[in-house]
Formats: sequence, structure tokens, C-alpha cells
Amino acid sequence: MNSPSRVPAEEEEDDHGEVFLDESDIIHEVTVDEEDLPDADEDVEFADEADDSMHIFTGHTGEVFAVACSPTDATLVASGSEDEKGFLWKIGKGDWAFELKGHKDSVSSLAYSTDGQMLASGSLDGIIQIWDISSENLKCTLDGPGGGIEWVRWHPRGHLVLAGSEDASVWMWNADKGAYLNMFSGHGASVTCGDFTPDGKTICTGSDDATLRIWNPRSGENIHVVGGHPYHTEGLTCLAISSDSTLALTGSKDNSVHIVNITSGKVVSSLDSHADSIECIGLATGSPWAATGSMDQKLIIWDLQHSVPRSTCDHEDGVTSLAWLGESRFLATGCMDGKVRLWDSLSGECVRTFSGHSAGVQGISVSANRDYLVSASYDGTARVFEIAEYK
Repeated sequence: MNSPSRVPAEEEEDDHGEVFLDESDIIHEVTVDEEDLPDADEDVEFADEADDSMHIFTGHTGEVFAVACSPTDATLVASGSEDEKGFLWKIGKGDWAFELKGHKDSVSSLAYSTDGQMLASGSLDGIIQIWDISSENLKCTLDGPGGGIEWVRWHPRGHLVLAGSEDASVWMWNADKGAYLNMFSGHGASVTCGDFTPDGKTICTGSDDATLRIWNPRSGENIHVVGGHPYHTEGLTCLAISSDSTLALTGSKDNSVHIVNITSGKVVSSLDSHADSIECIGLATGSPWAATGSMDQKLIIWDLQHSVPRSTCDHEDGVTSLAWLGESRFLATGCMDGKVRLWDSLSGECVRTFSGHSAGVQGISVSANRDYLVSASYDGTARVFEIAEYK
């Protein structure tokens, strides 16, 4: 933004300082179309801002796609990048990093096992590597999918790994034995999201083919296919499952969110308030609330019992990621404007904005003790922000 015109008094002998233009001095105002102005350097808007991060991880040489905090070690973080590398590193210990070597394409997804003993790193090379955290060794390599890995999840109570692929397949392995268990086929396009239900008895997967599929993990049987009216009309982008394993919430490129009864396969409700692609969904742990983030620059907090928005939280750019801060009333968002924001879900107010990134935020993760929030960015860094006061 240009500051107001300021003209120094060139020939004044007395010490009047600078002379500002008066309204009466303006002869003619010209309206300038912003599109006619030369493009500013992209980094200018970030140049003068404070950096609120307490730790910056700079080991990557490309955009950082994924970040995951250990569920058991509050300082341990994993990050993955387009530079074909993953790293384990520790908050506050800039001199320690362990490289997750061996991937031959972007490391696109990361997930810790529920007990924190293992880490799965998934890559666009179609390979998943399983790492033993205590020994820092590669435990096994899981392959099979014919396309890049879109996401990786662990069974809630064991070392079973589930992954969705660009080749429309879903795979499950036993990570302790490095053994293939099952392949779930039926989707007609890339499997963009998925997970085990919290009770571990069912699998839900969403695809670019605009369907949600519900599976039996043991038999591989496809129990339900949810698609067509009144469901999504475009590809699914994200999914969240209720803690009692009864409901799946799905977001789509078609701007809508639908709630599906997992047992019946029926669409029970629709949340329609966004005006662009839904990028992220999160369910609150202590209340019947959900949050959705969209490229329409909004975070919406929903009352699920009545399927109505509680509050709409405006951003400067598209919302790419969100995370509830444990059982607290606060949640965090990552945005394409490079900011991480904290929101009070009761009031809908933004209580904190964290600056530091010089490009959009791709993903965020909360540490096990809820003291730290870690963000992954297109700027090639992961940054850590202190959030202890919002527990």
C-alpha cells in the first residue's frame, strides 16, 4: 500500500519540517485500477512483520507439505516436504534432526501410531516407510499402491496402517510384521481422505469420485457406498469421524459438508454455508460441535445437534487446516496468507494471530501437552508457536 503523498518543502529557510498537501491543493483525482499497477514482489507483504515463532525448522529445501506432533513426546515433531525428505526434530533443540531417508518423491503424509512408538511416512512415490521412534531405525517399507500416497492413518489400538492412494485403492498392512493385510478396491478416482472409526471396527474412505465408502477391515467387504443425491456432487477433500464411531462428516470441492450415519450409510444432515471448496474438518472433543475451513476464507463452527452455524470466522485468504486444542474451547487455523490464528469457539473471536511464515500454511499439528502448535508452509519451513495459555 502506498502511504499518503508527502512533499518536502524544498526552499523553506525556517524550520517548518515537512509540508503536507491540503485538500484545496488537489486539482484532479485519478482512479487507478489495481490490475493496471505493476505486480509487487510477493514477499513485500511479509517483509516487515514480526516473527512470532519460538522455533523454526529449516532442514527442508522445498515446500513443507506435512507436519505431525508425537502423541507421547511433547517436543518431537515429524515434517515432510516436496524435497523428497522427511525429518524428525525436536522443539527447542535446533541441533538435533533425524532424516527419514529413502523416499523418491515428495513426502506427502505423516502419522504417528497411537502409542507414539512408530511413525509412518507416505510419499507420492507410492511407498510408506515405518520408523521405530526409540531406535531411530527404518522398521519396514510397505508397498503395493500404484500411485502416490494421499494419506496415512493408524488403527486406534494397534500397529495396523491404512493408506489411500491416487490409483483409487486403499491398503492396510501390519506394521509390526511389515505384512500386507488387505486391499480395498471400488473407488473410481484418487482416495483423498479416510480413517478407521475410533472403535477400530470400521473404515471410512472418501474419493475424488464424489463417494464415501464404508468397509469391514477384516473381510475387505464394502458395506456401504454413499453417493448421488443428496450427497456430494464433486470430489471429497476431507473427513472426520465422531468419537462414538456413528457419524462421518465429509467435506468436498462442491462447497458442502454432509453428515453420514456409518451404520446405515444414510446422509442424515447437510451443512451448507461455505462458498468454495472445503479444505479441512475437525470435531470438538468435549462438545457436539464441528469446525470447517474453506477456500472461501472462512472457518465455520457448527452446532451439530441443530446443523446450524454457531459462528463464522473470517480470514484474509483460504483456510487450509484446522486443529482443536485438546478439550479446550479454542481451535487453530492455518491460512494461505501465511498466518496461524487461534479462535475462541464460544464467541467466534480471533484471540491470537501468529506471523512468521512468508507463504501459505499447508498443515498444523498440536503437541501432546498442548503447549505448542507446529505449522508447515510453502515457504520451506516448519514453525513452532507457543499456545500454553489457551489450554
